[in-house]
Amino acid sequence: QVQLVESGGGLVQPGGSLRLSCAASGTIFAINVMTWYRQAPGKQRELVARIGDRGTTYYTEYADSVKGRFIISRDNTKKTGYLQMNSLKPEDTAVYYCNAGITTGPIEYDEYWGQGTQVTVSS
Repeated sequence: QVQLVESGGGLVQPGGSLRLSCAASGTIFAINVMTWYRQAPGKQRELVARIGDRGTTYYTEYADSVKGRFIISRDNTKKTGYLQMNSLKPEDTAVYYCNAGITTGPIEYDEYWGQGTQVTVSS
């Protein structure tokens, strides 16, 4: 059974930084793609950033609203993904969720979600 556990959320002032982590555990052959989503009160869940395999390298993509401020990365040896959030704004306030596409066997692949972590940007 695969589990994703997020950490690193909290309260930060505008202009501040936070780093979210998403640690995967269980029987994992490979984490093929990891995506951070967020959901603010009264709004739909939206994609924030994604990092995925592309041949022998990887790709990243970002929502326009976070480009230049957020950086997604991963450490395959630790089975952990990160979202470095800089220059935070009040509109970044949301629950942040980690989603991962994981190969768990020779032909087994599935998507998993973390429980979410609250990020609040306020003075």
